[in-house]
Amino acid sequence: MRIVTGLSVLVLGAGGIGHAVVSGLETGIDRVDPFKDMKNRPQGGHGMNFLLVGTDGRDRISPAERKKYRLGGAPCHCTDTLMLVHLSADKQRASVISLPRDSYAELPAHTDGTTGKEHAPHPVKLNAAYAEGGPQLTVRTVEQMTGVKIDHYLEVDFTSFMKTVDTLGGVEICTAKPLKDSYTGLDMPAGTHRLDGGQALQYVRSRHLDGAADLGRMQRQQRFMAALIKQTTSSGVLMNPMKFQQVAASMLESVRADKGFGTEQMLVLGKAMRGFTPASSEFASVPLEEKGYPVKGIGSTVKWDAAKSKKMFQALREDKPLAPHRPKQPRATLVDVAPEQIRVQVYNGTPRDGLGQDVDSALRGTGFNTTRAPLNGGPHDLRRTLVTYDPRWDRSAKSLATALPGCELRAVKGQGATMKVTAGSDFTKVRRVKAEDPQRGEFGTVTGDQVTCP
Repeated sequence: MRIVTGLSVLVLGAGGIGHAVVSGLETGIDRVDPFKDMKNRPQGGHGMNFLLVGTDGRDRISPAERKKYRLGGAPCHCTDTLMLVHLSADKQRASVISLPRDSYAELPAHTDGTTGKEHAPHPVKLNAAYAEGGPQLTVRTVEQMTGVKIDHYLEVDFTSFMKTVDTLGGVEICTAKPLKDSYTGLDMPAGTHRLDGGQALQYVRSRHLDGAADLGRMQRQQRFMAALIKQTTSSGVLMNPMKFQQVAASMLESVRADKGFGTEQMLVLGKAMRGFTPASSEFASVPLEEKGYPVKGIGSTVKWDAAKSKKMFQALREDKPLAPHRPKQPRATLVDVAPEQIRVQVYNGTPRDGLGQDVDSALRGTGFNTTRAPLNGGPHDLRRTLVTYDPRWDRSAKSLATALPGCELRAVKGQGATMKVTAGSDFTKVRRVKAEDPQRGEFGTVTGDQVTCP
């Protein structure tokens, strides 16, 4: 009885501290009214939906930091990032859908927030909704496009983002290949990095790393959000009132939110996240019909795939997961090329019977596309496992070599796309590997544990 009483006091005391801490934070939030006079809204579903908007806000950053992080020029007064975040009714899952800022959109009739001019419905890129009508027009446009009722609106700018990351002590990001973008100044060699606020801003803003442009940038933003959730839930922040207050105060200092997002809503989020792991979050982007959709007077936009996007948002309204259920996977090393894309022929280079079959099975077990028919070949006293490859497939060869620690890599011109592995007497095991950009589900969905550092 004394133990039960003691636990009850602790729980009630912790709840009281949490409420007091959050109540104090709520008073510092800059309020907006994105739902004012809105009519004919979608019917509410199960769970809670947030529209998370990232705005420019470079005018709030010091000149030295603007120069360091390549934030020159005037702020665009538009949305740099748009994400629809759904917290499931049971508080066990968060679904995050990236909405491309260049999405083709049709704005409803509205009054321009800057000029006061009345506008009839007209086509734009989605991020222009904020410039023409602020949070309210942005919410109206997103609800019209998705059929999902927005419960809460959160707007974060560059300053809030950087301070939050710094207060958490940085966020760990892994990359299997170097990332360099002269526009943002991002310069990350392959490997694991702990990014501070400014470096994190470079990472999530970079869109000139490869041909994927803004779509690749959205995937990096999702990867970063998964890492941020991992850092927040594993660092004890949510169990430490003082640390929680520090982090929340840093974030909320530059946040704008709707009037209904208050103490109770923040406590619900905090309580939900205490039980979160990276696997509790899932990330997707709106399915696209085609990447380039030119519109006169607007330029190149991206158009949503009507059927697939409708199915995605219906799943959200019905509170269904977007990612297929899969068993928990063991830890694996990140590689540049997915093992499923690499064809491998295994040879036994030793007198040991069955070694070729063992290597073939182990490689297949971590995802490599083996022939399932190992052969005997080459010298029968090979000491060091050998991987031969055509130089045209050097990235695939490096990914395969990662799975075979200590092997020798040897380029052979004209060998073709199939990698050749000759097992030597030094072979002990195959290291598990996984692609940096994993295979995505029906809606291009990944869970947080698939994209955070191993």
